[in-house]
Amino acid sequence: MNEDLKITKTDEELLHTLELMLSDMHMQDDIYKPTNFWLHASEPIVQDLKKYGFSNFRNLSSTRNFFVPTYGSPGNALSDEDMTRLNLLVNELAEEGTKNYRFLAHMLSGESWALSDYRVYRAANNDDVHPRTTFFSESQAGNPSELFCFEKQQFSRSSLNYLNGLSFLKQHVDTTSIKTVLEVGGGFGTLGEILHAAGGISYVNVDIPPTSIVSTFYLKQIPALKMSDYRVTREMEEINIPLEPVQMVLCPWQLPALRGTVDLFVNFISFQEMEPTVVKNYLEHVNRLKTKYVLLRNMREGKAPKSSGAKYGVETPIKGDDYDQFLANYRLLATNVFPFGYKTMDGFHSELRLYERK
Repeated sequence: MNEDLKITKTDEELLHTLELMLSDMHMQDDIYKPTNFWLHASEPIVQDLKKYGFSNFRNLSSTRNFFVPTYGSPGNALSDEDMTRLNLLVNELAEEGTKNYRFLAHMLSGESWALSDYRVYRAANNDDVHPRTTFFSESQAGNPSELFCFEKQQFSRSSLNYLNGLSFLKQHVDTTSIKTVLEVGGGFGTLGEILHAAGGISYVNVDIPPTSIVSTFYLKQIPALKMSDYRVTREMEEINIPLEPVQMVLCPWQLPALRGTVDLFVNFISFQEMEPTVVKNYLEHVNRLKTKYVLLRNMREGKAPKSSGAKYGVETPIKGDDYDQFLANYRLLATNVFPFGYKTMDGFHSELRLYERK
């Protein structure tokens, strides 16, 4: 990271809001605070944001390790140092510009994996059905270290994860009536960006600081997106889910104040990083808001538990079947690992689960 980066006035305002969020968080019930995984993960992210600001957040090692997913390093389990050594090896094995060089570079960069996900999305997506995503192209806000261009449109691992999830959703339910979407743990705001591009959908992202302030920054960079942030809603006793295409970023302790009904609830990845009591509480609010559909993506076998060598683990892993108990008022419509999810090299299954209200 460039040590010469200067903190801007916008950075200062966002960091002030982050401090406000963190201060407010300490006064909340434990059920709305980070559990072990994010308690440790948040520290380096906050430090980096204070040092470098937000304009390059997708290039920070701390964010790439935790909520800016990549196909290349570190998402491929290789460090930046590993990648440097491997790239040197590629240069020894093949001449730049040759077919074998391009093949090795394509594989090592993660582009081959990204292209596989893109092909699944293009084959499965029905763009005659709302929400229409064919013309979506991801923003370069946050200066991403990894963004692939396919057919003149840009995608990251984050956007392709969501686009494949929405394609899976369209295959099993009538999505034409989906107008309100609630997400817990929305990362840096990708789903909000996709839904804005599709049009006609209001989106509420509930997330802990510091990720909530990062998604606030990211979504505010998207032209014509109408947004309500933490400073607007902080003192509201009741927060109505917008009926028009407006986006909100809330913190977890604001969820009890949320009013209205939800057509679709989404959680991708982050539930597996929480403890069961916290997830159960979130899903009780999902039920309270009479959510019609619930779309989850998490490890079927659960996140690795913490140990002396893995401080980022969880106390109690949540497995796929646990959601059936947490969602007693819902029926499981479909699950999927292939082609919309994937199996990790060490045998874990990143699984999509789709529920409908009974």
